[in-house]
Amino acid sequence: MIEVVAELSRGPVFLAGEALECVVTVTNPLPPTATSASSEALAWASAQIHCQFHASESRVALPPPDSSQPDVQPDSQTVFLPHRGERGQCILSTPPKILFCDLRLDPGESKSYSYSEVLPIEGPPSFRGQSVKYVYKLTIGCQRVNSPITLLRVPLRVLVLTGLQDVRFPQDEAVAPSSPFLEEDEGGKKDSWLAELAGERLMAATSCRSLHLYNISDGRGKVGTFGIFKSVYRLGEDVVGTLNLGEGTVACLQFSVSLQTEERVQPEYQRRRGTGGAPSVSHVTHARHQESCLHTTRTSFSLPIPLSSTPGFCTAIVSLKWRLHFEFVTSREPGLVLLPPVEQHEPATWTGPEQVPVDTFSWDLPIKVLPTSPTLASYAAPGPSTSTITI
Repeated sequence: MIEVVAELSRGPVFLAGEALECVVTVTNPLPPTATSASSEALAWASAQIHCQFHASESRVALPPPDSSQPDVQPDSQTVFLPHRGERGQCILSTPPKILFCDLRLDPGESKSYSYSEVLPIEGPPSFRGQSVKYVYKLTIGCQRVNSPITLLRVPLRVLVLTGLQDVRFPQDEAVAPSSPFLEEDEGGKKDSWLAELAGERLMAATSCRSLHLYNISDGRGKVGTFGIFKSVYRLGEDVVGTLNLGEGTVACLQFSVSLQTEERVQPEYQRRRGTGGAPSVSHVTHARHQESCLHTTRTSFSLPIPLSSTPGFCTAIVSLKWRLHFEFVTSREPGLVLLPPVEQHEPATWTGPEQVPVDTFSWDLPIKVLPTSPTLASYAAPGPSTSTITI
């Protein structure tokens, strides 16, 4: 029996373009006092990162698979296929890397191996929607002699910042290392530089503040004015807005605002409704604020963007956008007053009306949500960074 443990050194969340580092430890768990006949051996071990894509058949109409692609012996148990047994199709993968060959461990002996790979920058972000799913995993395959391959999968979360694809790492020929033993240090510099560049771009995009005002009206007049200081946010930030109802000519009885994502299947992949397909657009509410606001002059709200949510993105099959969805309940009676008179010379009993004729309408305000620091996402929404399997 051999125990294989894979541990991510920095948590399970990464930015596309960063280097993933994993330590794979192989242990013979038998006590050292066991006889030498209890030694265990592995023929080889290999590691690979891949992204699995799965689409809902009721929402997405995918083209038939390409039959011209060669078959890679999917039924063979001796071929290393990281996506074996997974739902959907593998749309992205890194080249496999061999960790070791012909490993023999005595009782109580343990050996560790380092695996490092740059996450492809051209891939989609991790996403689990109602129409499609993009799931990243690091798969480690191990095999004994004359035995099937055993797979150890480590789930990953990948965030994508648009625009880093065209950025090149600056090269200084005067200080560029010529020794191959310094390649690892250079890779670490590139990874650090990329993370620093991403942080600067995120800060520049989300730190700009400028008051944006929107007049809210229905068919009978002005309801109020909505104000927001920015329209670009990062995961983990709060969306703060103000609502001024004192300037309105139509009484607002109640309003609600929801922070939502809109998942939309691209037109060429939408399944026709007449064939039993589900809607091509779905909405998910991440935070909501509701308030009764009759006789309220000014109010505000704050909606947190969950760190576990997915920033906006767009692929050939689906797009994800963020928005604020408002719903207003207004009175049909002009000059509605539901408070007793301020000045009363004689005692009187006042009761509000039992029924008030109302109208409802909604309004959507698009906003943009970008990724955040992978370290912050890992700390606030921790996931498993260690996986174990016994062979």
